[in-house]
Amino acid sequence: QENDPTLKGRVKQSDAREMQSFYQHYYKKYIQALQNAADKADRAQLTKAYQTAAVLFEVLKAVNVSQKIEVDQAILETHNQVEEKKKLYLPYNILPLDPDSAANQAIMRYPEIQASFHALRNTRGLPWPKDHEKKDDADLLEWLQALFGFQKDNVSNQREHLILLLANVHIREMSKPDQQSKLDDHALDIVMKKLFKNYKRWCKYLGRKSSLWLPTIQQEVQQRKLLYMGLYLLIWGEAANLRFMPECLCYIYHHMAFELYGMLAGNVSPTTGENVKPAYGGAEEAFLKKVVTPIYKIIEMEAERSKTMKSKHSHWRNYDDLNEYFWSRDCFRLGWPMRADADFFKTPNFVLNPRDQTNGEHRPAGNDHWMGKVNFVEIRSFWHIFRSFDRMWSFLILSLQAMVIVAWNGGTPGDIFDAGVFKQVLSIFITAAVMKMGQAILDIVLSWKARRSMSLAVKLRYILKLLSGAAWVVILPVTYAYTSDNPTGLNRTIKSWFGDGRNQPSLYILAVVIYLSPNMLAATLFIFPVLRRFLEKSNLKVVALIMWWSQPRLFVGRGMHEGAFSLFKYTMFWVVLLATKLVVSFYVEIRPLVQPTKDIMKVPITTFQWHEFFPHAKNNIGVVIALWAPIILVYFMDTQIWYAIFSTLVGGIYGACRRLGEIRTLGMLRSRFESLPKAFNDHLIPNDSKRRGFRSAFSSKPYKKPEDGKEEDKIAARFAQIWNLIITSFRQEDLIDNREKDLLLVPYCKDREMDMIQWPPFLLASKIPIALDMAADSGGKDRDLKKRMNSDPYFTYAIKECYASFKNVIYAVVVGPRE
Repeated sequence: QENDPTLKGRVKQSDAREMQSFYQHYYKKYIQALQNAADKADRAQLTKAYQTAAVLFEVLKAVNVSQKIEVDQAILETHNQVEEKKKLYLPYNILPLDPDSAANQAIMRYPEIQASFHALRNTRGLPWPKDHEKKDDADLLEWLQALFGFQKDNVSNQREHLILLLANVHIREMSKPDQQSKLDDHALDIVMKKLFKNYKRWCKYLGRKSSLWLPTIQQEVQQRKLLYMGLYLLIWGEAANLRFMPECLCYIYHHMAFELYGMLAGNVSPTTGENVKPAYGGAEEAFLKKVVTPIYKIIEMEAERSKTMKSKHSHWRNYDDLNEYFWSRDCFRLGWPMRADADFFKTPNFVLNPRDQTNGEHRPAGNDHWMGKVNFVEIRSFWHIFRSFDRMWSFLILSLQAMVIVAWNGGTPGDIFDAGVFKQVLSIFITAAVMKMGQAILDIVLSWKARRSMSLAVKLRYILKLLSGAAWVVILPVTYAYTSDNPTGLNRTIKSWFGDGRNQPSLYILAVVIYLSPNMLAATLFIFPVLRRFLEKSNLKVVALIMWWSQPRLFVGRGMHEGAFSLFKYTMFWVVLLATKLVVSFYVEIRPLVQPTKDIMKVPITTFQWHEFFPHAKNNIGVVIALWAPIILVYFMDTQIWYAIFSTLVGGIYGACRRLGEIRTLGMLRSRFESLPKAFNDHLIPNDSKRRGFRSAFSSKPYKKPEDGKEEDKIAARFAQIWNLIITSFRQEDLIDNREKDLLLVPYCKDREMDMIQWPPFLLASKIPIALDMAADSGGKDRDLKKRMNSDPYFTYAIKECYASFKNVIYAVVVGPRE
């Protein structure tokens, strides 16, 4: 259908001649015009033009071959020039680093950019490979690419990344323009500290020295630091999904940085007798093919196993499981270059037995040395309810036992000070020891599937926890039996086993103190979170041994605790909540049942209809169980009811103190903006005439002076200038577009009086109210804008950032001044 009009519009005699004419026309109109421009500022269009010209030549060549027509020599020469320029004008993100742009582009003229750029060009003294053709504009990252085989585009991206990192810190440290020609060493140290924070922490955790060795010659220190930083960024940029395994990247970098140090120091390999060379280097894309790909294939196979085989959580590994392998010194068994037969690269061969097909179970076939999971294996069980909330369960059970004892022996909390009642209350530690042993057994059961991959220290901890729990279950009842003057029941039996000596109440108290010593240490660390944070982060063996008993030592999650004040508020909340709960439970639930229970137990019953359940019972124990069972259930469940009540009260008081919900309608919000310029001037603009005196120095009230109409106009114009600067910066950072910028700008005039600021109605009715989350019931007029907010996160972010910039001013207008 389009062939006839195309042939009519063709000027030349053939398609080949038409393509050659169009190619020459495109080169003159676009490429030469951009090259001859005075400023040569539009580099992006010139780069695009060169790429388009290359594609046009491929089409031209194909058409000429089909029609058996040779390409003109002039076009071939033009194409050669395009190809040469195309190699220079490569695509870029922010910084055009080609020779032409370095002199013409405005961003490349910044002193901090030039300082970082020239620092990377310092390749003096580096041993280049013999088969590598060194360029005149080669830099440190290109040298790393030649040795370790990184991808070309990755090098280009990380070159810009490193220059911008250094330039941003350099401009902060060197504020004077005359001092920015050379890269500041302090700025270099700051960037290096941030990049290698996790790597150094990983080395200290494993007890290994880092590979960041610096030369003794001062002139080479900056170059060596840049090489270490460049190597890390190149590894990170090409790691792909391995970035989800940060300690795996630390392992890779540890060995490659050591190779880098060995090559620069001229070390000799003990195995080959030659100078140190990279284990994976030389070839193109060697790092991707030989380092990243093998590890990624393991990740891929584990992910496929989790999808297709419907296996249990213990039968496959995810990113965290693979990364946790590098949390122990055993990871160095992997070697460098990495051994292909290492346990890390082995996968289990699951065989689906016919009898397991109905259950979807997959059993490992034989012993294939699969590494499995390292620290945690999920087991789906309702026992996790007790294991995860063991402290709450223990507290409720012990409190119930103590309240029953007090209520049975008097009925008032003051009876606990009676010697006999207090001695009975002390029996709660025996119950605590029994629950502690049950917790140790539960830990072993729920961690049984991870036994093969557990370290010896973790296994030893579980065994000692069980033995310790069993020992205290024996020691505490025995010592408690010797506190009774006239023992009965179990106490009499225990004293008959171990001898009927004198009463020794202090022996049981001593045993309780020793039993509670770990809890006392934990309470001390809880009260002083700074001390606990220091101990958890410490790598000393003595400290690690002390902390090992409370929880296994892991690389992550150490020292993550709230501040002392936040901890105090949290503790007081739960102290008041649990105290209220226990008081109500004692007087409403426990004590009213004690006397009826005593009366029931006094009634003797000789025959039972269901004697199988209570063959030797002399009282109606079944009625007692039926009486107490619902109360016990309520006792354990009403904690969440009290939590709902207290969280509502505390949240309401906190919200009232913060004045949340002060503005409830759009009209109220719109009226507050009229006084926004004045509040801005009172709280953020220094006054010309300052108050004097000691009292005024500590006064939080803004200074007020008489204002006339002209002064109000100045205040409005001053506020409009600051507001417009912020909105303009949003546009420069591409957070909003031109239309949104025009809507958000506040018009003002410098030369004539202005009666009032004319706020855009769209701004007052839609943008700021939605940013404040107050337009939920604004009706249909904001429906399209809400749709825009849901579909455009950048628009939402810009508006909320706009509100955050003036949050203090809006608070000053709405609720009065504050700090």
